[in-house]
Amino acid sequence: MNLTHARLLVVDDEPDVLFALKLLLKTEVREVVTEKNPERLLSLLRQQHFDAVLLDMNYRSGQATGNEGFYWLGRIREHDPTTAVILITAYGDVRTAVRALKAGATDFLLKPWHNEQLLQTLAAALQPTPGSKSGGTPKKPAGPATALLGESAAMQEVRAILEKVAPTEANVLLLGENGTGKELVARSLHEQSRRAARPFVAADVAALSEGLFESELFGHTKGAFTDAQVSRVGRFEAATDGTLFLDEIGNIGLPQQAKLLTALQNRQVVPVGSNTPVPVDIRLLSATNAPLHALVARGAFRQDLMYRLNTVEITLPPLRERGDDVQLLAQHFAQVYAARNRQPVPEFSAAALRKLREHSWPGNVRELQHAVERAVILGTGPVLLPADFSFRNPDSGTAAAPAATGAEQPLPLLEVEKNTILQAIERHQGNLTKAAKELGLTRTALYRRLDKHDI
Repeated sequence: MNLTHARLLVVDDEPDVLFALKLLLKTEVREVVTEKNPERLLSLLRQQHFDAVLLDMNYRSGQATGNEGFYWLGRIREHDPTTAVILITAYGDVRTAVRALKAGATDFLLKPWHNEQLLQTLAAALQPTPGSKSGGTPKKPAGPATALLGESAAMQEVRAILEKVAPTEANVLLLGENGTGKELVARSLHEQSRRAARPFVAADVAALSEGLFESELFGHTKGAFTDAQVSRVGRFEAATDGTLFLDEIGNIGLPQQAKLLTALQNRQVVPVGSNTPVPVDIRLLSATNAPLHALVARGAFRQDLMYRLNTVEITLPPLRERGDDVQLLAQHFAQVYAARNRQPVPEFSAAALRKLREHSWPGNVRELQHAVERAVILGTGPVLLPADFSFRNPDSGTAAAPAATGAEQPLPLLEVEKNTILQAIERHQGNLTKAAKELGLTRTALYRRLDKHDI
């Protein structure tokens, strides 16, 4: 789900915190509901669906154990295990953070928070499924038969490899275009492994600046840098005994590659500000849409690191090569969004299905999911028609060029913005992090423009 479509519930006993979060989020998401009393939390969850909950961990004066937050986290997990929950507290330490992630929290943030970090955490937690990019939130086990929908030969081959690889300890490198469901495959590998009962922790490493890379992955001690008010566990340590998923692995620089290789070789990390190594026991899954082998040949990616990552390599097929899977997935998403919006499940007209099959789907399964969600919400009848699905140019996914009239026709401002974004994405081979940097946008801001322009 795009951040701008999300419904959020914020539960905190401090009115100033509720006001600040509502002020920050009201322009970023579809709806923000705030609540001071955690006793009303379950009632609110029963009244309407929330995509994520920002949950304070301490409510009684003088309490800093976090036990109240863990209690309500458990109740949310019982109500709906798919809801992303981000715990927020002014009292953070390594043990609390590890416990939060293992208890099913998506992430753990400290007060005072950094606005951009909070928005990035929410955006990651709300990434759509298949391939929901939550930073560790457990999903209902899907099982090998249903986790990856599709009956095409390409998907049957992917499932066959998964069944062989999942029970092993092999590191797996997932390759494929944006939107093909690489994180869904990573979660399936975890759920079918011997580590399934332990944490699944995800990190979009391309979104981490050079300064944050070590802190986020390896942790930091109190006072290690200006904003390090407390010690914080890194993703490696949080995933100990479980699975660590590093997304966009092909888009990190050589200095970060060297640090990552050292951690993998030594099976230990050194938090920023510490000289004491911390042993870690993880299974590593990685993903990229970048041409990793070509990057190795050019010297832009370390060959020794690639060998660490790809004991087994799995390439996910683009949706345009999956034949009738388009119809199967479209009908699945229609059921999901009809249930979520409490609407009857619509049918697809033959013409609508033909239009979906003929589209090239440059955004793959993620684009199809968004298209069906819009159609379910905006459709005017019990049957979805071709008009309910709007694609500017089925052959390329971009706007069609204006007809030649002997004089160049000026493009509307919105069209210019859309074309600029598409060109930046194409120049960076679909890498949204690099495209956003070139455009002078944050990833969150770029996601909003992708949704605005129906890209």
